[in-house]
Amino acid sequence: MKRSAPVRALLAASAAAAVSAGLVVAGGGTAQAAPAFRAPMPAHVVAPYYETYSGGSPAALAAQSHNKYLTLAFLQTPAAGSCTATWNGDATQPVSRSVYGKDITALQARGGNAIPSFGGYAADTTGTDIADSCTDVTSIASVYESLVTTYGVTRIDLDVEADSLSATAGIDRRNKAIALVQKWAHRTHRSVEFSYTLPSTTTGLGATGVALLQNAVANHARVDVVNIMTFDYYDGATHEMATDTETAAAGVHDQLAALYPAEKSSELWSRIGVTEMPGIDDFGPAETFTTADAATVEHWAAAKRINTLSFWALQRDNGTCPGTTGAGACSGVAQTDWYFSHAFEKFAPANCFWFESRSAHTTPKSAPRHAGRGSRM
Repeated sequence: MKRSAPVRALLAASAAAAVSAGLVVAGGGTAQAAPAFRAPMPAHVVAPYYETYSGGSPAALAAQSHNKYLTLAFLQTPAAGSCTATWNGDATQPVSRSVYGKDITALQARGGNAIPSFGGYAADTTGTDIADSCTDVTSIASVYESLVTTYGVTRIDLDVEADSLSATAGIDRRNKAIALVQKWAHRTHRSVEFSYTLPSTTTGLGATGVALLQNAVANHARVDVVNIMTFDYYDGATHEMATDTETAAAGVHDQLAALYPAEKSSELWSRIGVTEMPGIDDFGPAETFTTADAATVEHWAAAKRINTLSFWALQRDNGTCPGTTGAGACSGVAQTDWYFSHAFEKFAPANCFWFESRSAHTTPKSAPRHAGRGSRM
């Protein structure tokens, strides 16, 4: 998923105001230490991506949009050849409680959590995904483990696309590192899941995505979730995006059946995640995920009992730029603020801040509308 241009200062300002109002930091503004052990992720979760490189506070927008879980994107190395992961590849933003620690603590205090995501289009085309950049498997595993011990997270997302999908050495190192982390987690009685976020066709993963998962099986690396990006097909066709989501996921189900022949169909569906792009994606109006599509996909996901519903990205979940293609801070379609968040919340209502708000008969204030442009993951 490509990086977007930074959203305007309004986003950061609104997030900062929410922080000062006590929305994002538990304990009256004091960050709490990350617990060493946390509960596993729920069986069904809504976890939109948050563009960390756009600035602002993830927990503030989570509160405004009623999300408990967010996927924070991205982590990568500052330069190719490095074995140090930083947020956004920025050496001044290390994996540290001083960077996103307060936000993640706030999500956890609400009963949710963050899912740190490695890679993305920019990293995968510059050799700065940790597994492409670092040639030492143990060092890669140590970086993954540091997310768990620093922030108390229980799932790590690996966004592999573009050049990284054919970088066989990096794929093998990444899967070997996953296996090492899983052994470490078992030894230390921790819960750590791994999701792979991969590009998809309308009928399932491409050959390189399947090969990546085959390598995981060969390395005894458990892949808990295969999260497919059901947008930016770039095939020149006019798409009904909800239908294409269903056919893509059905194809992945069958591909997983070949990889895990001992698993029941229901178990295979429970390994699948879907990430949409609200509104008009980077290709253009022929690939528009509409508000109606959101309801259709939510009903389908609940019926199939898939693992994860997500979208790229939370900053897009407003309707301030009708007709705009691939914008970073708006969907390009007419919608109310946080429409897609609210549509997906029905998939896992207990995992959403809005569920608690309705139970308490209170409604968080709507976020201000955002401006800016950007592109895909």
